[in-house]
Amino acid sequence: MANKQRELIKSWLSLTQFHDTVSKELEYSLQQNHQLALKEFYVLLFLAETPEKQLPLQELQHMIGLSQSAMSRLAARMESKSCGVIRRHGYGDDKRGVYTTMTEKGEQFFEEVLKTFEETIEKTLQNSDIKFDLKTWINFNKQS
Repeated sequence: MANKQRELIKSWLSLTQFHDTVSKELEYSLQQNHQLALKEFYVLLFLAETPEKQLPLQELQHMIGLSQSAMSRLAARMESKSCGVIRRHGYGDDKRGVYTTMTEKGEQFFEEVLKTFEETIEKTLQNSDIKFDLKTWINFNKQS
């Protein structure tokens, strides 16, 4: 294996380790503080970024990377478990299509969750090992 290939692999592993570390910290923090999974946070985030606070369920499914059945179960949990932070409803004449809308309660909840998300990211990025991993990835890409 050539030296450049080794460096590429080392950089890739460093980046994936960085992502895994941050994801685990976020998952833990969101669960402890808000009883919310990271994928549930992504649902709220993607809905919050739209002007109408709504998206087709199928679009959310692709954005989050879940199967149709997994997304359906996740949305059902968030509708009931999280005390109605989202609502699912049909749209137009096509009864097969389902929209997901963030409720007013969901918007308020998201603001609280976003603070925890930001604090966790900042705290995690202050970890010197993680900085080194990210620095390795950036340096490799500058050399290429």
